[in-house]
Amino acid sequence: MGFLSQMRSDRSNQMNELEQEMTSMGEPERTTSDIAVLAAGASVLLSWYEFYYRGRKTQGLFIGLWPPTILAFASYLKQRSMERSINNSLVGMSMRGLKKFLE
Repeated sequence: MGFLSQMRSDRSNQMNELEQEMTSMGEPERTTSDIAVLAAGASVLLSWYEFYYRGRKTQGLFIGLWPPTILAFASYLKQRSMERSINNSLVGMSMRGLKKFLE
């Protein structure tokens, strides 16, 4: 009985902490992917400018290669952020609680 009540108590404490954290968040913050999309769009426009307006085809093609690289890097950062979130989620917290209880 003690083990189950301890687990329930830990779980309810974790739920309370999560609810407090979610209410204190407020407005969503600007993410890396938002900035990356803007940077990729700007580099596409710069690429077109160089290629068509200024006639620098080689430079325009070179700048045109930037957007996939920028977006891939932003995707990598987003994936790492999601991985950290999962590790800090309720599953991660309950596993840490179980480890502490067993120690």
